[in-house]
Amino acid sequence: MDWGTELWDQFEVLERHTQWGLDLLDKYVKFVKERAEVEQAYAKQLRSLVKKYLPKRPTKDDPEVKFSQQQSFVQLLQEVNDFAGQRELVAESLGIRVCLELAKYSQEMKQERKMHFQEGRRAQQQLENGFKQLETSKRKFERDCREAEKAAHTAERLDQDINATKADVEKAKQQAHLRNHMAEESKNEYAAQLQRFNRDQAHFYFSQMPQIFDKLQDMDERRATRLGAGYGLLSEAELQVVPIIGKCLEGMKVAAESVDAKNDSQVLIELHKSGFARPGDLEFEDFSQVMSRVPSDSSLGTPDGRPELRAASSRSRPKRWPFGKKNKPRPPSLSLLGGHLPSTLSDGSLSPRSGRDPLAILSEISKSVKPRLASFRSLRGGRGTVVTEDFSHLPPEQQRKRLQQQLEERNRELQKEEDQREALKKMKDVYEKTPQMGDPASLEPRIAETLGNIERLKLEVQKYEAWLAEAESRVLSNRGDSLSRHSRPPDPPATAPPDSSSSSNSGSQDNKESSEEPPSEEGQDTPIYTEFDEDFEEPASPIGQCVAIYHFEGSSEGTISMSEGEDLSLMEEDKGDGWTRVRRKQGGEGYVPTSYLQVTLN
Repeated sequence: MDWGTELWDQFEVLERHTQWGLDLLDKYVKFVKERAEVEQAYAKQLRSLVKKYLPKRPTKDDPEVKFSQQQSFVQLLQEVNDFAGQRELVAESLGIRVCLELAKYSQEMKQERKMHFQEGRRAQQQLENGFKQLETSKRKFERDCREAEKAAHTAERLDQDINATKADVEKAKQQAHLRNHMAEESKNEYAAQLQRFNRDQAHFYFSQMPQIFDKLQDMDERRATRLGAGYGLLSEAELQVVPIIGKCLEGMKVAAESVDAKNDSQVLIELHKSGFARPGDLEFEDFSQVMSRVPSDSSLGTPDGRPELRAASSRSRPKRWPFGKKNKPRPPSLSLLGGHLPSTLSDGSLSPRSGRDPLAILSEISKSVKPRLASFRSLRGGRGTVVTEDFSHLPPEQQRKRLQQQLEERNRELQKEEDQREALKKMKDVYEKTPQMGDPASLEPRIAETLGNIERLKLEVQKYEAWLAEAESRVLSNRGDSLSRHSRPPDPPATAPPDSSSSSNSGSQDNKESSEEPPSEEGQDTPIYTEFDEDFEEPASPIGQCVAIYHFEGSSEGTISMSEGEDLSLMEEDKGDGWTRVRRKQGGEGYVPTSYLQVTLN
């Protein structure tokens, strides 16, 4: 994967990333230079230098630590701190082989980066100028159509006026013919401008900008490779001068060789890929329909016989390019400007009850809102975006990854709490058998707290699973692929499916478990369910219908298999354990994961 294809809408991200890479290169050069000075002073100064260049933020919160370049740099600093005190002998070698060469290379990279971004901004300016020309020709076309229609009505009125002279009538007809001709020319010019802009826009998004982004990727990968080589130069200088610390230097060499430019490019894609779809072409807005319509006695509508105009042209336009400064507000709807839309009759003409002229409404919209292509900043949300629990403020791809992380964290916490509960129950059993080791009642508060944490974590896991399913479907819809080919079914619940005979009194058993002492160790080793009657005692009626979103293989006892898209009867809702009892049309009942179903209650 390359930047031109996967990060087509992340111009600002690429600009920051390439600048960060050059800053990292300069930082490394500066580090080596100051290190040579500190090595001549003493080990204490060297350790303070390492501390200065270590990341300030915690590793978990720093997105830059995911890049192999940054990881190698941090590992290198740690190795330097290990053999502090023996660095004076390498100062001269480091100053010549690392500082001078990498500083010169950094200047070359800065010039190349500047050239690529200037080329991208020129392309954006050309596309923006084309869009302005398109808007100008469209407004001229609209204005000429209105003038032609006005001239036609004037000529018709004079022709029917018995007091008008023949010269006035001829003059009015010539004026109407001239206006018609001007409107036709404006229409041709607008159509040509629209075709030219769509062609330039397609070239901009699918050819010109991807080529520039690919050049930036190649430049950044060469810089990362050279930076890794710079890390290697540092280790080579150490090995030549100080063989006694070869073990530490080998660690630095490994850090230098671990720089993977391709992997860093992939990491950048994973961190900032938005998941949005690219914009399509603009549609042709034909204003000549008003001009070509001839009023008749059967026409109903406004006094001048104008037909109804579409309001689509005044709606908000799709997002276009990544360089806009501000997002213009959406144009107001027709209802805000002039009340309800005009009603029409069955023959397509306007009803006499129409309150306002549609052309006047369209004119107000054109005057009140200036069309403009939106910037990519609106795709990602502004800086003041409110952070929500389901991460809906993030782009679809990033939302899915964050939800996946949260779900994994909750599952780990849940497993930890369940292990702690088992340990506490076994400890209580030991206390009951051997009272001199401790009081069993002292463990009751901790057991109750652990049970509460388990229930809370189970609810959170179900909540994040539902959010994750929605996020994955949103990502797949943006990609244009079908859900069945690309969606990954969520993990089944960690708990086993409940026994059918005990599902009715599960609530009372839960209350007993929280209020009474836990069972003995021998009872805890038995599974939650030991038997499952395939034939239920009573053939209950379904309480709803459901559809299988994913395929499920019911391999464990008490479960039932189902195919993707299969229609099932809902026999029993989820009681909080992540399992739902269903019945297949061809017979057989059992439990399936709730997250695998789309449920509709009766």
